Amino acid sequence: MRAKAKPEFWTSERCFISELLNDPSYPELSIARCRVEPGVTTQNHSLSVHEVYVIEEGDGLMMLGDKAPFPVGPGDTVAIPAGRPQRIRNTSSTDLIFVCVCTPRFTTDCYAPLAGGDAGDDEPE
Repeated sequence: MRAKAKPEFWTSERCFISELLNDPSYPELSIARCRVEPGVTTQNHSLSVHEVYVIEEGDGLMMLGDKAPFPVGPGDTVAIPAGRPQRIRNTSSTDLIFVCVCTPRFTTDCYAPLAGGDAGDDEPE
């Protein structure tokens, strides 16, 4: 299968997403490039699918379930089990860019917003 990246779009999660591969004819996985602006923390949420972040540019603070927040940067990979609360904060002065791989394929009904992590919330829970 050959796929072409779709144009970047803004999400209520407070990040920009460009879908690289997300096609019903290939339900095993989806791949997206995500961009979080400096100082922004994404919405606290969980997915009903497994997710992996591969950090390409920038630095961030990953908040994953009840684990202590931990720093991430270029070359880091974060595996996120299905159902685990998560959010990421861009701690750098440039965009935080990462590839997100979901298995199986992400659809909008996979996403569940959670309490905490509001736009003005600068501290991890």
